[in-house]
Amino acid sequence: MSDVPPLRQDGIGEPDALQRLWTPYRMAYLRGESKPADGSEDECPFCRIPRLDDADGLVVHRGELAYVVLNLYPYASGHLMVCPFRHVAEYVETTDEEAAEMAALTKTAVRVIRAVSGAPGFNIGMNQGAAGGAGIAAHLHQHVVPRWVGDQNFMPIIGRTKTLPELLGDTRELLAKKWPS
Repeated sequence: MSDVPPLRQDGIGEPDALQRLWTPYRMAYLRGESKPADGSEDECPFCRIPRLDDADGLVVHRGELAYVVLNLYPYASGHLMVCPFRHVAEYVETTDEEAAEMAALTKTAVRVIRAVSGAPGFNIGMNQGAAGGAGIAAHLHQHVVPRWVGDQNFMPIIGRTKTLPELLGDTRELLAKKWPS
């Protein structure tokens, strides 16, 4: 018999012998600390970000009608979002020019992420409305998420934890430097 006492879980429930990997920084997201109080432009983080300098706002590139920003709560390293500067909630509300620039920025984002990280695949999409899964439904944003074979290992599935190999500021700098002028 071992002299090591059994692992115990504090609080309600039976001891389960599981180790805990704490990620307290995620509580800001879970509590909605970055979410706007309402759908107005004054409360909108996607309207506020362009007023910051690029490093503080995690902005990778600014176009004429849209910009590219790192996701503050990424699904994978290099997870970008393409956002129109204008405060619109749905894709059908964009002008033809905004939609065309967002499409061009998305294509460039894929090329840049692939050049920097070698990502062999991507998830690209827009979640519109709260029912559609949009965390911030009042301002349209398109996700560009790099993917690797086997990247959905036990950490997010069982451990409910994302592991990112570098700081967001470092990722932003790598992508911004590689972005074509």
